[in-house]
Amino acid sequence: MPDWLSAIILGLVEGLTEFIPVSSTGHLLLAADLLGLDGEFWDTFVVMIQLGAILAVVALYFQRLWQVLIGLPTKPEARRFALSVLIAFIPAVVLGLALHDFIKAVLFNPIIVCWSLILGGFVLLAIDRWRPQPVVTDAMQTPLLTALGVGLIQCLSMIPGVSRSGATIVGGVLMKMERRAAAEFSFFLAIPTMVGAFTLDFIEGREQIFARADGLWIIALGFLVSFVSGWIVIKWMLGFIDRHGLSPFGWWRIAAGIAGLAWFTLT
Repeated sequence: MPDWLSAIILGLVEGLTEFIPVSSTGHLLLAADLLGLDGEFWDTFVVMIQLGAILAVVALYFQRLWQVLIGLPTKPEARRFALSVLIAFIPAVVLGLALHDFIKAVLFNPIIVCWSLILGGFVLLAIDRWRPQPVVTDAMQTPLLTALGVGLIQCLSMIPGVSRSGATIVGGVLMKMERRAAAEFSFFLAIPTMVGAFTLDFIEGREQIFARADGLWIIALGFLVSFVSGWIVIKWMLGFIDRHGLSPFGWWRIAAGIAGLAWFTLT
């Protein structure tokens, strides 16, 4: 399969899974393995195209984010929202910098991904059944202690297959946020989290990127596809969660994890 087609497939996988609680990284690793893509270039590619999906959040929520930005000097609510995102972001920064090399060397393993998908699926089923009564209905009014709790739980997503969006949505629901508000806060928190991951991997993987004559072009293609597909998913997801909850994603994770384990056991 030509690399440009692999880039399109992985871009689609990224955009379609980044904002739903099924683990985009887990699906990307499994897809790359099924496509026979290995090596440091593709490891870097998988992380870097995630920024394309994150920019879809910025584009769709640009008006609200811009109002926060221009309101920082004069509006207490804007400063409070920015502080809530910053507080939720800090735990991932600390642990990410400390454990980055260990995670990439040890945990980026298809079998770990499969088990993480399965266990995370059961967590989503349990959360839908036994979630606490929500008291926070607006993501932009998330209390600071709630934001800290979400940020701490987000750290679990450093294990491939856990899902960053899944961990933050579950964390928000456990901290008594409405599912829709938890999902929106997950979108906002994704911006600094994934920009940080992109920057770190670009610095560490720039030699692999520029070592290939088509490296930048391949990444740009995957980046563009992930942006477009991410845009579509964000517009669809909130309504889906309102109507159906998190259980469909839980069943999907369990099915994907079992299928992955069967594949890697038989091949």
